[in-house]
Amino acid sequence: MSVLIVEAFYGGSHKQLVDLLQEEIKGCIIHTLPAKKWHWRARTAALYFMQTIPPNENYRVLFASSVLNLAELIALRPDLGKLKKVLYFHENQLIYPVQKCQERDFQYGYNQILSCLVADVVVFNSNFNMESFLASVSKFLKLIPDHRPKDLDKLIRPKCQVLHFPIKFPNVNRFLPECKRIRFQKASEVGGEADAYLSEGLHSQRKIGATEILVKNSALDLESVLCTTQQGGPHKLLTTPEEQIKSKPSEGTNPCQEKDKQLMTYSPDSSLAKMDDQQRPLHIVWPHRWEHDKDPETFFKILLKLKENMQHFHLSVLGETFTDVPDIFLEARNALGSSVLHWGYLPSKDDYFHTLCMADVVVSTAKHEFFGVAMLEAVYCGCYPLCPKALVYPELFPAEYLYSTPEQLYKKLQNFCRKPDIVRKHLYKGEMAPFSWAALRSKFRFLLTAEPREDL
Repeated sequence: MSVLIVEAFYGGSHKQLVDLLQEEIKGCIIHTLPAKKWHWRARTAALYFMQTIPPNENYRVLFASSVLNLAELIALRPDLGKLKKVLYFHENQLIYPVQKCQERDFQYGYNQILSCLVADVVVFNSNFNMESFLASVSKFLKLIPDHRPKDLDKLIRPKCQVLHFPIKFPNVNRFLPECKRIRFQKASEVGGEADAYLSEGLHSQRKIGATEILVKNSALDLESVLCTTQQGGPHKLLTTPEEQIKSKPSEGTNPCQEKDKQLMTYSPDSSLAKMDDQQRPLHIVWPHRWEHDKDPETFFKILLKLKENMQHFHLSVLGETFTDVPDIFLEARNALGSSVLHWGYLPSKDDYFHTLCMADVVVSTAKHEFFGVAMLEAVYCGCYPLCPKALVYPELFPAEYLYSTPEQLYKKLQNFCRKPDIVRKHLYKGEMAPFSWAALRSKFRFLLTAEPREDL
């Protein structure tokens, strides 16, 4: 073993990255804490890892996310300070959108600055993440009453680099509805969207002819595609919305996950499968954490306005829940009623990608986003993305998929509701391959190697 991976918040994209590195890079050993009580993890994880990470002379590299106060861990464990220390930023706390502005919690951003100062390499998942952090260091430190340190950003910048979050795209061929299969076949002939399928996930499916694809899947209808064989069967009714939202959540899961793992609320009407692209209602998916920084209030306000104006659509709300679920989820679940196809976190990756493949449009209304794994996964599954013209999104998606105001988002969705075949026939004009593990593998392997040093 040579790579020590330390993750203080082992959930979501943090877990996804750790698992991928452990699976793909030899010699990794991981030490983690569960993804709960984020603030406590950020403040006390170093003390826990000081005691639980055994000394080992074979370690050469220490890889940690920026949730951990790396400076504290190194001070408590000087033996780890001798390693090549790589700090990975999934998000930064210097520009986190707080709900109550009277007192921004200084310590979390301060921890990240200290961690950068002791790290050998500081890696960000996007250029937006890196530049927003470095540009905010001096302003952030002005919160100190007096005797402020100066020019710390100049000390940190030479260590910094951007290395996109690597996504190991799976083979989702078996989940794709017929319209997407046809579209992807066209894409493979003209380029553009087809570059996504150069990744390891769908490399093999491009060898399948269009005729074989359509014959093999001609028997699939909406019911068989949307439903899975989980306990309770495809037609099992949900618990009430109040039970879904208010029941005590397990760590990092949907509140009612224990009651019904596949939370479907739709009428199993096989006639839907026979509708053409123009007749079948637009299927919108929202695959984000159920937290305020993803701005679910704006998202659901727009959907409710669409419903009031007699626009027909279907909705799948995915994403993890943690301790505090915004009230808007219960309100929206009650108000949207039969428009909801799925409501809740899907712990099974197959079920998750299954749902993404059946959706038409994926929407973000985030106020806080430094990469957007779920958005890219949805686009990979053939969804048309609609994102704010802000944060990291201009770095990931071409301009036509960005909106500047909620009103613009509403108008786009309204148009798609009226003419859903627009998105079902659309060929995505951006690139996906640069975010795949296949493209980033060699860079991560280089990052996690270290030349032998005498002091080791």
